[in-house]
Order: sequence, then structure tokens, then C-alpha cells
Amino acid sequence: MASIITDERRPAAAPTPERAPAPAAGPRARRSKRAGVVAPWWFVVPAIAVYCFIVVVPSLRGAFFSFTDWNGLGADWSWVGLENFADVFTDRAAQAALGNTLLLAVLCTVIQNAIGLALAVGLHTMVKSRYVLRVVFFAPVVLTPLVSGYVWSYLLSPNGTVNDILRGVGLGDLAQDWLGDPDFALYSIVVAIVWQFAGYSMVIFLAGLQAVPEEILEAATIDGAGPWRRFWNVTFPLLNGAVVINVMLSLIGGLKQFDQVVAMTGGGPGTATETISTLIYKNAFLLGEYPFSVALAVVMTLVIAVLSAVQYRLTLRKAN
Repeated sequence: MASIITDERRPAAAPTPERAPAPAAGPRARRSKRAGVVAPWWFVVPAIAVYCFIVVVPSLRGAFFSFTDWNGLGADWSWVGLENFADVFTDRAAQAALGNTLLLAVLCTVIQNAIGLALAVGLHTMVKSRYVLRVVFFAPVVLTPLVSGYVWSYLLSPNGTVNDILRGVGLGDLAQDWLGDPDFALYSIVVAIVWQFAGYSMVIFLAGLQAVPEEILEAATIDGAGPWRRFWNVTFPLLNGAVVINVMLSLIGGLKQFDQVVAMTGGGPGTATETISTLIYKNAFLLGEYPFSVALAVVMTLVIAVLSAVQYRLTLRKAN
């Protein structure tokens, strides 16, 4: 028969020693605990010094000489104020280049990201060949833009592959001089740029899609949401970070476009595909108009900074 041990018969527990209160951590210790090991601030001094020497100082010197008549070679210069900037905004070639640059940047940003998102959504499935297809679509990115431009200049030549295919399928009437016609030349360059960099956008969107929690999608499915509604109301809002990065990178890349334009058309025919970057190159290194080119570069920098800031603020507000 099991005996019942009453409270009186149960041995008294040994008294536990009282723990001494831990010393209060200071603000610096609490910050270190939260952020891990904090490196001294002067660790970044070498990197900042190199960045200033390579980027900041030359940029500031260039901005300064945009207010002078320095020819880029001699030591003599004089202050001319805003004269170079007035020439930029009254020069027809500069106006055409600015319009072409903005149109090219907008088209590339919209089309490249739309195709990149579609590819990412299509390959973020259980398709067996998804890994192979990802490599195939990303492969053009590893080419240099200059090589890509020369390849497309051959494909789009009057007797090139594109026109041969059109004639072969009975659509010979659609064959064009894609790079020699002012109505098609700029859009042909857009096609070449989108072909090369859509895979780049696809990779960033894929990373965003893989970060979407499956539980949220399963909850939306249980609530009766179809594939399109799950994507538009659940997945796409969670891709805002990838959208911000992709739009900013493609917009900046389109605004400073140079390589494909030089390789495919050289800015022609006429000024149909002239961009600000190609105009800067021609005026500075072919025509010797160094002050005008520097002023044009300053204008392009300001345009890129303003558009990037507006785009970032809009997308950030949408995220909030």
C-alpha cells in the first residue's frame, strides 16, 4: 500500500541563495548588444578617401568648369556664368537628344520590367525546365552592351536575319531598314536594350517572389481568391522592394544609354537616336566643345537625380 506523504512529513527544501542583481547595462552596451560588433568609424576613412578622389573631386571640378570657357587642354580659362547652359537649352541637337533620352528611358523602364516580371512569375513555378530557362533568359546580361549592339545591328540590317525571316514567312512587306529609318531606329534600339536586360530584372523579381510567405498565399486561396487576384492583391504589393530597385536601375540605365546607340546607329540617322551621352562624347572628343559637353553632363546628372528621387519617393509612399 502506497504511503501518502503529507506536507508535515515532506522534507523542507534547502534555501536557494539570492542572486545578486545584474549591473545595469549602459546605452553603449545596449547598442552593441543590438547591433553586434560595432566597428570604429575610422574604418571607412580609406574607402571614403578613394571614393572622393575618384568620383567626388572630378565631378565637382567638372561642374565648376561648366561655368567657364576652358578648352580641356590648356591652363587658361575665364568665368562665363550660365552661358554654356544657355547654349544647351537653345541648341536643337541638345533638345533632340534630351527628348530621345527621356523617351528611350521611359520605354526601356516600362517594357523591360513588364517582361522581367512576366518571366519571373512564369518561372516561379514547378516547371521542370525552370532552372535551364532562367539561365537562358539571363545569358544576354553577361554580354557587354557594345557586343549586344553590334549583334543587333547585324540582325536588323536591310539584309539581316529579321528581314530574311519576314520574307521567308511571306511578310516581306514588313521588312524595313530598321536602323536607317528615323521612324524605327530608336525603337529598334529599345528592343535591343530590353532583350539584353529583361533577364536582369527577372532575377530581381524572382528573389522578391521567393520571399513571399506561402502562408499568406494559402490563406488567400482558402478565402477564395483566384490566381490573378492572389497575384494582384497579395503577391504584387509584397514585391514593392523589387519594383523599386528594378525601376530605379532601368531608369538610370536608360537615361545614360550610350553603348548600344553607338554600336547600332552612332546617333543617326540625323539626330533620330542621338542621346545626351552620345552628344557629350561627340562634342567633347570629336568637336572639342568641352565647356558645352560639361554643361550637358551637368544637366543630365540633374535630370537623373530628380527623376530618381521622384520615382523613389512615389514608390516609397506606395509601400507605406
